[in-house]
Amino acid sequence: MTDPRAPRPVRHSTGPLDGPGETERASILIADDDPAIRTVLGQALTRLGYGVRTTATAAGLWQWVEQGEGDLVIADVVMPDENGLDLVTRIRRSRPDLRVVVMSARNTLLTAVQASERGAFDYLAKPFDLEKLTEVVRTALSNPVQTQGAAQSVVDDEPMPLIGRSAPMQEIYRVLARLMGTDLTVLVTGESGTGKELVVRALHDYGKRRAGPFVALNMAAIPRDLIESELFGHEKGAFTGAATRSAGRFAQAQHGTLFLDEIGDMPPEAQTRLLRVLQEGEYTTVGGRTPIRADVRIIAATHRDLTRLIRQGLFREDLYYRLNVVPIRVPPLRERRSDIPDLVRHFLKQAMDAGLPAKNVDAEAMEVLRKHSWPGNVRELENLVKRLVVLYSEEIIGARAVGQELAEQSRVMVGEFTAAPDTLSDAVERHVQALVADGDGIGVRGLYHRVLREIERPLIVCTLAVTNGNQLRAAELLGLNRNTLRKKIRDLSIPVIRGS
Repeated sequence: MTDPRAPRPVRHSTGPLDGPGETERASILIADDDPAIRTVLGQALTRLGYGVRTTATAAGLWQWVEQGEGDLVIADVVMPDENGLDLVTRIRRSRPDLRVVVMSARNTLLTAVQASERGAFDYLAKPFDLEKLTEVVRTALSNPVQTQGAAQSVVDDEPMPLIGRSAPMQEIYRVLARLMGTDLTVLVTGESGTGKELVVRALHDYGKRRAGPFVALNMAAIPRDLIESELFGHEKGAFTGAATRSAGRFAQAQHGTLFLDEIGDMPPEAQTRLLRVLQEGEYTTVGGRTPIRADVRIIAATHRDLTRLIRQGLFREDLYYRLNVVPIRVPPLRERRSDIPDLVRHFLKQAMDAGLPAKNVDAEAMEVLRKHSWPGNVRELENLVKRLVVLYSEEIIGARAVGQELAEQSRVMVGEFTAAPDTLSDAVERHVQALVADGDGIGVRGLYHRVLREIERPLIVCTLAVTNGNQLRAAELLGLNRNTLRKKIRDLSIPVIRGS
């Protein structure tokens, strides 16, 4: 009698292969206990001309692998007889030339990282698009084989650093898993409150420098004239008040990760010095002369549009390209509404762990949360959940309570009175409110000079453009003394426009 769990080979028609570098009739082994998945994948890959064999068990797949069959394996993580990730480790040890693509409905960062650590070529979250699958298959079969052994896993049942199973978050997980074994510079962008700092922390905690220090510096929190000293350190007597030698953040982050938050707020002179570190791999302290080798991975983040700052002359284009080696965009919450229930449950558990009463949110209330626009993103949702836990006595929080809190929150954000739209004061007010809110008030330090600089520089740049570079005429329009204007042009690093 035939064992229904034994591997059942599926023979398919031959056909031309159009993937670059693929050999004729490349063989693909598929292991998944879901018969629908096996059928769909088998048919799709057969139509592309591959030879396909499918099985419901890890044992069946392993039998084929030991017999030397297959050019590519596609395996599910959860199978009835063995965890697919453990199987990846065995395959890599037995046949390091055999590429493995892992599928999983456990769509978390940890799954993606574990798959990468154990030597999987790629990770696909279920449900996935067949077009995406075929792209991964072609890439796997055409890329040179990496024969190094699988890395030792450092991730087991740790708490998830990132919450969400939506398609945008899955793409972030895939990118993070691929970056884990590299030192590539990464630029993380996204609106305030989206969780950029969590992405950065995951890059360090699951990366090759996880044993080294993680050092963060918020550019918006440091006075302009101290940023270079904070970054690179200074020598005794380098400037007024420098009574002793001081190490900077680069020295503190040696052999680890340096996180430069709100990189868009870095002043031009510091941008120039950072560019040299990225180009040459070394720096000098303020007041120092001896170059110091920087063994540091740099990750930058910003909620601002750096390309717009480049056009305004506020950010160096060459520095942007040095930082933007691998871009990661963290989506706003409105683009990942399906993650809201998981996030709410996570924040409710955090509140309970902190000693607050155990609460839950009913289905109707959850639907209200899903329909909200969330201008403050995940941070806004977290704060709302905390308020609901503290202010409402009922164990199950309903739609009425959620609606009341969202209405009050919107009233506070919009204000009780509506001023004339699109005025400069309105724009400045919104900008200042965002700066104060971003980073829980950290950005308040140096806020006065920061906002003045952000207004003053484009004002002078635009006026010089209008006057075709005529500084005397520009000074008249601005109501400034010509010498004062010249000093501001120099201090703000504004390029001099030559009149035609």
